[in-house]
Amino acid sequence: MASRRVPKMTSKEGTSQCQEKHAVLLSPVGKLEISGCETGVHEIKLPRLSVLPNGTEAAMRCELSGSVTSMPEPLQQCAAWLNAYFCEPSRTEQLPLPPFHHPMLQQDSFTKEVLWTLLREVKFGEAISYQQLAERAGNSRAARAVGGAMRSNPIPIIIPCHRVICSSGQIGNYGGGNVMKEWLLSHEKLQKEKLAD
Repeated sequence: MASRRVPKMTSKEGTSQCQEKHAVLLSPVGKLEISGCETGVHEIKLPRLSVLPNGTEAAMRCELSGSVTSMPEPLQQCAAWLNAYFCEPSRTEQLPLPPFHHPMLQQDSFTKEVLWTLLREVKFGEAISYQQLAERAGNSRAARAVGGAMRSNPIPIIIPCHRVICSSGQIGNYGGGNVMKEWLLSHEKLQKEKLAD
Protein backbone atom coordinates (compact mmCIF):
# COMPACT_ATOMS: atom_id res chain seq x y z
CA MET A 1 0.00 0.00 0.00
CA ALA A 2 1.45 3.37 -1.01
CA SER A 3 0.95 6.55 0.94
CA ARG A 4 1.30 10.29 0.45
CA ARG A 5 0.63 13.39 2.48
CA VAL A 6 -2.45 15.43 1.60
CA PRO A 7 -4.12 18.40 3.28
CA LYS A 8 -6.59 17.39 5.95
CA MET A 9 -9.58 19.55 6.76
CA THR A 10 -9.73 20.06 10.51
CA SER A 11 -11.47 23.29 11.33
CA LYS A 12 -11.85 26.85 10.15
CA GLU A 13 -8.50 27.69 11.78
CA GLY A 14 -6.53 25.79 9.17
CA THR A 15 -5.40 22.48 7.83
CA SER A 16 -3.07 19.74 8.96
CA GLN A 17 -1.60 16.75 7.14
CA CYS A 18 -3.06 13.29 6.88
CA GLN A 19 -1.21 10.20 5.75
CA GLU A 20 -3.02 8.93 2.66
CA LYS A 21 -3.02 5.17 2.12
CA HIS A 22 -4.14 3.20 -0.91
CA ALA A 23 -5.79 -0.19 -1.29
CA VAL A 24 -6.90 -2.14 -4.33
CA LEU A 25 -10.05 -4.23 -4.16
CA LEU A 26 -10.35 -6.88 -6.87
CA SER A 27 -14.07 -6.89 -7.59
CA PRO A 28 -16.48 -8.38 -10.14
CA VAL A 29 -16.06 -5.17 -12.19
CA GLY A 30 -12.27 -5.00 -11.94
CA LYS A 31 -9.80 -3.19 -9.71
CA LEU A 32 -11.32 -0.55 -7.44
CA GLU A 33 -8.65 1.81 -6.12
CA ILE A 34 -9.51 3.12 -2.66
CA SER A 35 -7.60 5.95 -1.01
CA GLY A 36 -7.99 7.42 2.44
CA CYS A 37 -6.44 8.02 5.84
CA GLU A 38 -7.21 7.39 9.51
CA THR A 39 -9.93 10.05 9.30
CA GLY A 40 -11.85 8.64 6.34
CA VAL A 41 -12.06 7.57 2.70
CA HIS A 42 -10.80 10.13 0.20
CA GLU A 43 -11.98 8.50 -3.01
CA ILE A 44 -12.76 5.35 -4.94
CA LYS A 45 -11.45 5.13 -8.50
CA LEU A 46 -13.36 2.84 -10.84
CA PRO A 47 -11.93 0.92 -13.80
CA ARG A 48 -13.29 1.70 -17.25
CA LEU A 49 -15.21 -1.27 -18.64
CA SER A 50 -15.54 -1.79 -22.37
CA VAL A 51 -17.56 -5.00 -22.07
CA LEU A 52 -20.13 -6.00 -19.47
CA PRO A 53 -18.83 -8.80 -17.24
CA ASN A 54 -21.20 -11.77 -17.09
CA GLY A 55 -21.77 -14.24 -14.28
CA THR A 56 -18.97 -16.59 -15.28
CA GLU A 57 -16.37 -13.88 -15.93
CA ALA A 58 -17.21 -11.85 -12.85
CA ALA A 59 -17.22 -14.17 -9.89
CA MET A 60 -19.24 -12.53 -7.14
CA ARG A 61 -16.40 -12.11 -4.73
CA CYS A 62 -13.94 -9.44 -3.78
CA GLU A 63 -10.39 -9.68 -2.62
CA LEU A 64 -8.04 -7.06 -1.22
CA SER A 65 -4.72 -6.85 -2.94
CA GLY A 66 -1.96 -6.23 -0.41
CA SER A 67 -1.70 -6.09 3.36
CA VAL A 68 -4.85 -5.50 5.39
CA THR A 69 -2.97 -5.00 8.66
CA SER A 70 -1.48 -1.62 7.68
CA MET A 71 -4.77 -0.37 6.23
CA PRO A 72 -6.54 2.40 8.19
CA GLU A 73 -9.93 1.45 9.67
CA PRO A 74 -11.92 3.61 7.18
CA LEU A 75 -10.35 1.76 4.24
CA GLN A 76 -11.10 -1.59 5.89
CA GLN A 77 -14.73 -0.49 6.40
CA CYS A 78 -14.91 0.69 2.78
CA ALA A 79 -13.57 -2.62 1.47
CA ALA A 80 -15.99 -4.58 3.70
CA TRP A 81 -18.93 -2.46 2.50
CA LEU A 82 -17.96 -2.89 -1.17
CA ASN A 83 -17.51 -6.64 -0.67
CA ALA A 84 -21.02 -6.83 0.79
CA TYR A 85 -22.39 -4.69 -2.06
CA PHE A 86 -21.10 -7.14 -4.66
CA CYS A 87 -21.50 -10.42 -2.78
CA GLU A 88 -24.23 -10.02 -0.13
CA PRO A 89 -26.16 -6.82 -0.86
CA SER A 90 -28.66 -7.44 1.94
CA ARG A 91 -25.79 -6.87 4.41
CA THR A 92 -24.98 -3.32 3.26
CA GLU A 93 -27.81 -1.88 5.36
CA GLN A 94 -26.34 -3.46 8.50
CA LEU A 95 -22.74 -2.39 7.87
CA PRO A 96 -21.50 1.01 8.93
CA LEU A 97 -20.63 3.37 6.13
CA PRO A 98 -16.98 4.29 6.25
CA PRO A 99 -16.32 7.90 7.25
CA PHE A 100 -15.57 10.17 4.29
CA HIS A 101 -12.65 12.57 4.28
CA HIS A 102 -12.85 14.51 1.05
CA PRO A 103 -13.04 18.33 1.08
CA MET A 104 -16.06 18.31 -1.26
CA LEU A 105 -18.04 16.35 1.33
CA GLN A 106 -17.04 18.66 4.18
CA GLN A 107 -17.76 22.10 2.74
CA ASP A 108 -21.22 23.61 2.48
CA SER A 109 -22.30 23.44 -1.16
CA PHE A 110 -25.13 22.28 -3.38
CA THR A 111 -22.89 19.41 -4.55
CA LYS A 112 -22.49 18.17 -0.97
CA GLU A 113 -26.25 18.46 -0.39
CA VAL A 114 -26.98 16.50 -3.57
CA LEU A 115 -24.52 13.72 -2.71
CA TRP A 116 -25.75 13.37 0.89
CA THR A 117 -29.40 13.41 -0.27
CA LEU A 118 -28.61 10.67 -2.79
CA LEU A 119 -26.82 8.58 -0.14
CA ARG A 120 -29.67 8.94 2.39
CA GLU A 121 -32.70 8.62 0.15
CA VAL A 122 -32.02 6.43 -2.89
CA LYS A 123 -31.75 2.82 -1.78
CA PHE A 124 -30.31 -0.31 -3.36
CA GLY A 125 -32.19 -1.24 -6.54
CA GLU A 126 -33.89 2.15 -6.86
CA ALA A 127 -33.29 4.85 -9.45
CA ILE A 128 -34.01 8.57 -9.46
CA SER A 129 -33.88 11.17 -12.22
CA TYR A 130 -31.53 14.15 -12.16
CA GLN A 131 -34.62 16.38 -11.91
CA GLN A 132 -36.11 14.45 -8.97
CA LEU A 133 -32.80 14.53 -7.12
CA ALA A 134 -32.52 18.29 -7.69
CA GLU A 135 -35.98 18.69 -6.13
CA ARG A 136 -35.09 16.53 -3.13
CA ALA A 137 -31.86 18.49 -2.64
CA GLY A 138 -33.84 21.74 -2.52
CA ASN A 139 -33.52 23.29 -6.00
CA SER A 140 -35.96 21.95 -8.59
CA ARG A 141 -34.30 23.97 -11.38
CA ALA A 142 -30.83 22.48 -10.83
CA ALA A 143 -30.95 19.19 -12.78
CA ARG A 144 -27.77 20.15 -14.68
CA ALA A 145 -26.01 20.99 -11.42
CA VAL A 146 -27.00 17.53 -10.18
CA GLY A 147 -25.25 16.09 -13.25
CA GLY A 148 -22.14 18.08 -12.27
CA ALA A 149 -22.36 16.74 -8.72
CA MET A 150 -22.55 13.18 -10.07
CA ARG A 151 -19.45 13.78 -12.23
CA SER A 152 -17.49 15.05 -9.22
CA ASN A 153 -18.60 12.32 -6.77
CA PRO A 154 -15.37 11.09 -5.12
CA ILE A 155 -16.97 7.98 -3.54
CA PRO A 156 -18.87 6.19 -6.35
CA ILE A 157 -20.87 3.03 -5.62
CA ILE A 158 -21.14 3.91 -1.90
CA ILE A 159 -22.57 7.32 -2.81
CA PRO A 160 -24.67 5.74 -5.57
CA CYS A 161 -24.43 8.19 -8.47
CA HIS A 162 -25.04 5.21 -10.80
CA ARG A 163 -28.68 5.26 -9.59
CA VAL A 164 -29.29 8.69 -11.13
CA ILE A 165 -30.81 8.43 -14.59
CA CYS A 166 -32.45 10.70 -17.16
CA SER A 167 -36.15 11.58 -16.84
CA SER A 168 -36.66 9.74 -20.16
CA GLY A 169 -35.49 6.50 -18.54
CA GLN A 170 -32.16 6.45 -20.38
CA ILE A 171 -29.25 5.72 -18.06
CA GLY A 172 -27.29 8.92 -18.75
CA ASN A 173 -23.53 9.22 -18.36
CA TYR A 174 -21.29 7.82 -15.63
CA GLY A 175 -17.76 8.57 -14.48
CA GLY A 176 -16.88 4.87 -14.59
CA GLY A 177 -18.34 4.61 -18.11
CA ASN A 178 -21.81 3.66 -19.26
CA VAL A 179 -20.94 -0.05 -19.37
CA MET A 180 -20.09 0.10 -15.64
CA LYS A 181 -23.34 2.00 -14.91
CA GLU A 182 -25.37 -0.60 -16.82
CA TRP A 183 -23.66 -3.42 -14.90
CA LEU A 184 -24.25 -1.79 -11.49
CA LEU A 185 -27.94 -1.11 -12.24
CA SER A 186 -28.43 -4.67 -13.55
CA HIS A 187 -26.61 -6.13 -10.54
CA GLU A 188 -28.90 -4.24 -8.15
CA LYS A 189 -32.05 -5.18 -10.05
CA LEU A 190 -31.09 -8.87 -10.11
CA GLN A 191 -30.10 -8.92 -6.42
CA LYS A 192 -33.28 -7.09 -5.41
CA GLU A 193 -35.36 -9.66 -7.32
CA LYS A 194 -33.50 -12.51 -5.55
CA LEU A 195 -34.22 -10.93 -2.16
CA ALA A 196 -37.92 -10.60 -3.04
CA ASP A 197 -38.24 -14.33 -3.83
